Amino acid sequence: MKWDHSLIDTLEWGNQISHKEDKIKIADLIASKVENGQVIGVGSGSTSYLALTRIAERIRMEHLSILAIPTSLEIRMTCAQLGIPVTSLFSHKPDWTFDGADEVDSHFNLIKGRGGAMFKEKLLISSSPQTYILVDPSKKVERLGAKFPIPVEIFPEALTHVEDRLHRLNPREIKLRMGQGKDGPIITENGNMILDVWMDYIPENTESTLKSITGVLESGLFINYKVEVLGLTS
Repeated sequence: MKWDHSLIDTLEWGNQISHKEDKIKIADLIASKVENGQVIGVGSGSTSYLALTRIAERIRMEHLSILAIPTSLEIRMTCAQLGIPVTSLFSHKPDWTFDGADEVDSHFNLIKGRGGAMFKEKLLISSSPQTYILVDPSKKVERLGAKFPIPVEIFPEALTHVEDRLHRLNPREIKLRMGQGKDGPIITENGNMILDVWMDYIPENTESTLKSITGVLESGLFINYKVEVLGLTS
């Protein structure tokens, strides 16, 4: 039995989608890869949202049966709206995963996490035999950190300790990410806060260095992950 009235049915993507035409082309490409019976990991962000809408069209037209493993509440709600069944890593291992990125360098290293879901995204990518990163050409950078800071998810009570340790890495700026539409800082789905760390130079060991700080759950640096990047030339 379905609810007679549901806010889920009228959900819209919260922010204006930039470079939408490029993202729709990439969404169509990733939707074409879906096969009946697959379990697919779904990252966060507007490109993932558009890809889900295209996948839902194929499910309806071709009567496909798939399961999605979402990385965020917004993507889980989108799956509910589109009628895509969801599961979790407790029950299934993904056949493949798709996700977006904020920056991509020439070695396909990434900065992710503007949506605040980098921990679950990294967990899903690490659990998948194949991961497609969906980006438009504006995400290509000469060096990581050129356009976006490194998001660092931290346990709230570790705020001052983590800040102190981060200053030893000589960042240009550290900011606590504040909410829009709410008072106070952003709270992740894990109940943590996010520090946005701007660095003019990011050594290759920075991801492991950040992870070694007590109180840091995860960062938005994805260095040397096995991914296939789609959309840079679209």
